[in-house]
Amino acid sequence: MMWKKAAAAVFVGALAFVLAGCGTDKTKEEAAGKSDKVHLTVFAAASMTETMNQIAEQYQKEHPNVEISFNFDSSGTLKTQIQNGADCDLFISAAQKQMNQLDASKDGKANPDKLDFVKGDSRVALLENKVVLVTPEGNPKDVKDFKDMAGKLKDGSIRLVMGNSDVPVGQYTQKILKFFNLDEQAIAQAGHITYGSNVKEVTTQIREGSADCGVIYATDAFSAKLKPVDEATKDMCGQVIYPAAVMKNSKHQQEAQDFLNYLKGQEAMKIFQSVGFSPVG
Repeated sequence: MMWKKAAAAVFVGALAFVLAGCGTDKTKEEAAGKSDKVHLTVFAAASMTETMNQIAEQYQKEHPNVEISFNFDSSGTLKTQIQNGADCDLFISAAQKQMNQLDASKDGKANPDKLDFVKGDSRVALLENKVVLVTPEGNPKDVKDFKDMAGKLKDGSIRLVMGNSDVPVGQYTQKILKFFNLDEQAIAQAGHITYGSNVKEVTTQIREGSADCGVIYATDAFSAKLKPVDEATKDMCGQVIYPAAVMKNSKHQQEAQDFLNYLKGQEAMKIFQSVGFSPVG
């Protein structure tokens, strides 16, 4: 009987050892699986927040080996962060200007600091947006369109909120003010223009009624459930093109390119179009 007990103890010990070994192998496999995951960091204009999160969720379901994290802000801020060494695999700007400033293929006027961050063959004109004029709910000052806005700014009867000068939506607004021969600095000093550091801040000020009208993108108006009273023409501010490019410093250039290709595809474009973006014509 003693030898049977001894044999049983040996068997249990051996089984425990085997199971422990299996557990170790499984742990190693799981760790290896996690280490094999590619983490992509995407810098994108603040106006893309809702759509990019939705697209990334779908993409990660189809590509479980890829994890995507976003940094959403004004294109000017994102450009500066990239220039200062922030890790970024893919950059999507709300204007050509900020991408040009990082693109070594551009001349000294477009890229005065001769920066070289853009992987040249990856750059594409991804999307087009529209610049629109919006008002708080009920439109208390009855701002009818851009022409009416210009007249009311001249006589000081309204307050406009717009993006800062280093923000694409602010730069488009500046072009609109020049189109109507308005002196932005003088109007701002008189207290009839306030500013936001990105398009989301401008949108928030309009929703809260802290200004009588504001200039934002059609996509942000859609997301915030604001009904535009007018849409800027090309003559007023040009086309609103969103360029995208893989960054030269990316450690995952192929995976970043794969995600960019997905963004150009039909599945992603349907999501972009659902909020007001359109393919570049």
